[in-house]
Amino acid sequence: MDVRVKICGLTRPDDVEAAASAGAAYGGFVFFPKSPRNVSLDVARDLASLAPVGLAKVALVVNADDAMLDALCATVPLDMLQLHGGETPERVAEVRARYGLPVMKAVGVGEEADLPKIGLYAQVADQILIDAKPPKNADLPGGNGLAFDWRLIAGKRWAKPWMLAGGLNPDNVGDAIAMTGARQVDVSSGVEAAPGLKDASKIAQFVRNARHVTAVPRL
Repeated sequence: MDVRVKICGLTRPDDVEAAASAGAAYGGFVFFPKSPRNVSLDVARDLASLAPVGLAKVALVVNADDAMLDALCATVPLDMLQLHGGETPERVAEVRARYGLPVMKAVGVGEEADLPKIGLYAQVADQILIDAKPPKNADLPGGNGLAFDWRLIAGKRWAKPWMLAGGLNPDNVGDAIAMTGARQVDVSSGVEAAPGLKDASKIAQFVRNARHVTAVPRL
């Protein structure tokens, strides 16, 4: 199956090389100070310069204002912005128009009542990232290593391309794809040796398992 993989939270040159060598389609850089994967604009610029053609460079931001996004887009060569906070549909449309980059909006899912938000944001974003809703009082809006009940979105489709995230790792990504029909998956903590430190072998295994789904969906 032609599944596209995003490796998020790249912090070192070796991480970029590992993601590219494994065949990932996207490499993500996190700009959120509370995250162990947070990088400065200068570090991200240097890492992005190492990304070969075919590895789309994605910036993850959380409720970023125009000043931050202006500096980000002026410093780091990017292919996509990922809005991972509480941005409204209006803000998503505004960011997309201002910066001329495709925008992916993260939507946290924990129960069926969260699903209508996906369709709402699909009207204004280029892609949707369907992630596990973070626990109350969590420091991070994502990257918590938590999954949601994949049965909630099994067989569902939306008007825009979407990506599955939340608690994925090399061992469960096959089940997740088989159950949801996801054609794109995102991983961060699930391919790390320690918070913020990617493991090249886990990245390679994750991409292999995502592309060769043999799991039977457990509904």
